[in-house]
Amino acid sequence: MNFPHLINRLFSFLTTAIFVASVISCSDSQPQDSKKFVIPDLQILEAQPETIAREIYYDALVQAVNQATVSAQTSGRVVETPVDVGDLVKKGDLILRLTNTEQQAQMNSAKAQFHEADANYQRAQELLGKKLIAKADADKTEAIYQSAKARMQEAEQQLAYTEIRAPYAGIVLNRAVNKGEAVAPGKALMTGLSLENLRLQLDIPQQHIAPLRQFKLARIELPNGKFLETREFRIPPAADPQTQSFKILIDLPLGDYAIYPGTYIKTAFVIGEDQRLVIPSSALLVRGDVTGVYRVTQDRIEFRQVNVASKQLSGYPVLSGLQAGEAIAVDAIAAARAYQVLLQQD
Repeated sequence: MNFPHLINRLFSFLTTAIFVASVISCSDSQPQDSKKFVIPDLQILEAQPETIAREIYYDALVQAVNQATVSAQTSGRVVETPVDVGDLVKKGDLILRLTNTEQQAQMNSAKAQFHEADANYQRAQELLGKKLIAKADADKTEAIYQSAKARMQEAEQQLAYTEIRAPYAGIVLNRAVNKGEAVAPGKALMTGLSLENLRLQLDIPQQHIAPLRQFKLARIELPNGKFLETREFRIPPAADPQTQSFKILIDLPLGDYAIYPGTYIKTAFVIGEDQRLVIPSSALLVRGDVTGVYRVTQDRIEFRQVNVASKQLSGYPVLSGLQAGEAIAVDAIAAARAYQVLLQQD
């Protein structure tokens, strides 16, 4: 028997058996943390730096561009007040009515005189065409006609003045008369302002005026969470000598933004540019005072606390807690559910 050959075959068999046993042993003792998890389908975003605006925030006072007091244009007694303080009105809505007995009588008289003058004028024109009257007589009837027409138009206007209508859409601020009260021309009746034509007013320190003039871009944070961008604002050439600040006026485009005169609204002005990671609003999860995102790897989801700056149009700039190239879930709510599923698998 060839003993060396037998010994080599026995050594090879034992080596193979030890290797297989070692593999089985390693498989049985594999730590739980290293197993593969099934990651649910999530929309992933790889954080990359972007050029964003560097801004400063101020509280701006909302003002109405159109604010007016409606006064009486004719005499009368107040018989109807369909609107009161705080009511919203549309342009042309009836806001107050006066008695019109005298104005209606004047209108009827003026109309009768006009019809008579008109008939005489037409007859005179026919006779003039037939050369049956002199040109001077025809001219006299025309003058009477024009005078009667003017009186009728004035009477129509005086009658129309007994119905006071809103000059623009807005809100009633003050009603100066009550039902039954007699008024004369010039008497203040009602004050209102337009909610469609607004502007913002705020004071800016002198150190920020130079970048404001350079970029001239403002973002107004509306109550619904959206932002309104505008370049329509005026910077005075000189500062207030008492405060050393500049009074800025920002004209808002016509529209209803659910903001009201006399209130304050956050306004941001661009003063420079920065390179920052920006994450969408949907990726940010707020837990009390803690803000964070869900970082996603090949087999893990983890909650990562981050610090963010004020919201920009494209999202929230990240100040700390996230590095460029790291992947995060676009939908933080969906990622939170997936995170709970993985905890149950763990």
